Amino acid sequence: MYYANMNTIFTCIRKRKGAGNVSKKNNISSILLATSLFFTSCGGEDNPVNTSVDIPEESKFENPISIEAVDGLSDEFIFGCDMSTLIAEENSGVVYYNEAGQVQDPLKTLANNGVNMIRVRVWNDPFDENENGYGGGNCDTENAIAIGKRVTEYKMNMFIDYHYSDFWTDPAKQMCPKEWDGMSIEEKSDALYEFTKESLGKILVAGIDVSMVQIGNEITCGMAGETEWEDITMLLNSGSKAIRELAEQYHKDIKIVIHFTNPEKIGTYAEYAKTLDAYDVDYDVFATSYYSYWHGTLENLKSVLSDIIKDYDKKVMVAETAYAYTYKDGDGHKNSVSYGAWGEFNYEVSVQGQADAVRDCVATLASLGDNAIGICYWEPAWIPVPDNTYMTRSEMWEKYGSGWASSYSSDYDPEDAGRYYGGSAWDNQALFDFEGHPLPSIEMFKMMAGTICSSK
Repeated sequence: MYYANMNTIFTCIRKRKGAGNVSKKNNISSILLATSLFFTSCGGEDNPVNTSVDIPEESKFENPISIEAVDGLSDEFIFGCDMSTLIAEENSGVVYYNEAGQVQDPLKTLANNGVNMIRVRVWNDPFDENENGYGGGNCDTENAIAIGKRVTEYKMNMFIDYHYSDFWTDPAKQMCPKEWDGMSIEEKSDALYEFTKESLGKILVAGIDVSMVQIGNEITCGMAGETEWEDITMLLNSGSKAIRELAEQYHKDIKIVIHFTNPEKIGTYAEYAKTLDAYDVDYDVFATSYYSYWHGTLENLKSVLSDIIKDYDKKVMVAETAYAYTYKDGDGHKNSVSYGAWGEFNYEVSVQGQADAVRDCVATLASLGDNAIGICYWEPAWIPVPDNTYMTRSEMWEKYGSGWASSYSSDYDPEDAGRYYGGSAWDNQALFDFEGHPLPSIEMFKMMAGTICSSK
């Protein structure tokens, strides 16, 4: 997932001169008060959605969903979910429930509903010099281990997503980790190998059942600060080498994933795959993000992934997808998807529309045969931090990293995260409602697999 320049998310804030230009850490209460005022003026606690337009009436959350099983799915098809912010959410007071209204680990709820893999991103060092977290889950190796132990307990597989940055990477931004700044490409390549070997080694030693590892995140524009393909592919092969060595050492079958985005841009995926092949990059899975409102048609997705399979005999998957079930905003931090937002919204914004969007994506992959191995729903549990005021939620985002970015991120990413930090921009695309109860759409994985029928 990416927050490319945050243009859509924070348009109203940018209209205020100087909004968010705060980097002092010794007066957090002032920062939070200022932030609260900015968000209130743009639709904060008392006005969490854009009331300048008429938001369509939405389906009741308790309504059941109805989707057909997808023909041609193998028993090994991956129904994954990215749960990177889970620990930060729980530390901030978020409580999750099962369908009966009982408190339950959301990982167990997902497993009970047919999810068989959990993806977690890993940043190198998402903390400032005083160990204050940048936010977005403060996703370091220890966070992955904490989540991974629970994933393994519920008999799901683990998918590690290395960004090779200290914070978010996306099609517009691939920042070098602080520790690697100023290194030559040879030095950086060695550092990436050592980091991967150390981090993944710790995860495997902890007994976590890792089945896939991703080298870089949405590396459309580069990786770890590098933009030339000769250098990028050197880094990719350093990561692959570390993973292959650990897989052999621990007798694991670990698939290596390379992840791009923007499949709608004609010819780009063919060029990426050709480049990887030309530089003999060692990998197993060519992965893409696919958000239907941003990334073109499913017909195009099928075409570009089909070419990867046919020309290079690689596995393919959708490493990130999601859809909104409501236009509402649960925490006063404007959402990536809101009424009137940029994109093509060809499905109803409801729990049924959410399930339909994912089901159609899975059916498209299934039509490609056994080389299409699965999907991963992005951040289905990143819901609002519970509290009555934006100010108190902000304190939790700052303290535990449960918002998309904290003010501390200004040290590393001053032009984006350091200016527009705040809460979750994804709460209306989760599979749990704003209070932590599973939505009916959480059953879609079992329905697609044919293990349960429609709940209507």
